[in-house]
Amino acid sequence: MIHRLLRHWKRRQLKDPRFAGLFGDDEGELVSLDCETTSLEVARAELLSIGAVRIRGNRIVTSETFSVRVRPEHLPDATTIRVHGLRKRDVSDGVSPEEAVTRLLDFIGGRRLVGYYLEYDVAVLNKTVRKLTGITLPNRQLEVSACYYDYRLRQHPDSFIDLRLETLQANLGIPVLPRHDAVNDAITAAMLYLALKKRGAAQ
Repeated sequence: MIHRLLRHWKRRQLKDPRFAGLFGDDEGELVSLDCETTSLEVARAELLSIGAVRIRGNRIVTSETFSVRVRPEHLPDATTIRVHGLRKRDVSDGVSPEEAVTRLLDFIGGRRLVGYYLEYDVAVLNKTVRKLTGITLPNRQLEVSACYYDYRLRQHPDSFIDLRLETLQANLGIPVLPRHDAVNDAITAAMLYLALKKRGAAQ
């Protein structure tokens, strides 16, 4: 109910009708999302790449992926490059954050978002989303690490629950894809979601 009211309020605040699709039907699908950025601090972080993939039923639709390189205002330094492998020349010919996010919003539509530590990605995206639309993302969100936590807590009520990605992958039998690639990370989160859904730990 609260989400519905907030969504209704955001729709009234939308300043650009081009983005009305964010309030459309989810078509029974979800979108798994990941961003590569220049920093882990939301206030400083700039987008470097965005990856997303649609989930339809119990299937990851890899033929319907979204991938874009983004040209940041400040090019990545050596520390950042070591994390995600995106060099200055890799992103210098990327699109602007505004164009990248505009394309992403069209890909997402009204679908629910899925991710691993999704709150961070959404917070970084919202800095640009707000400029374009006047609102933050209205889409419902599902955090796979939270679903996994609840799932393990039911099994082991008094134990420490390790939420590192590699732990989730090992315990749920998820194959390991090359890390810090936005599309691969989005596919990994989608696989985690479906594994948890199969176990009755995600909707």
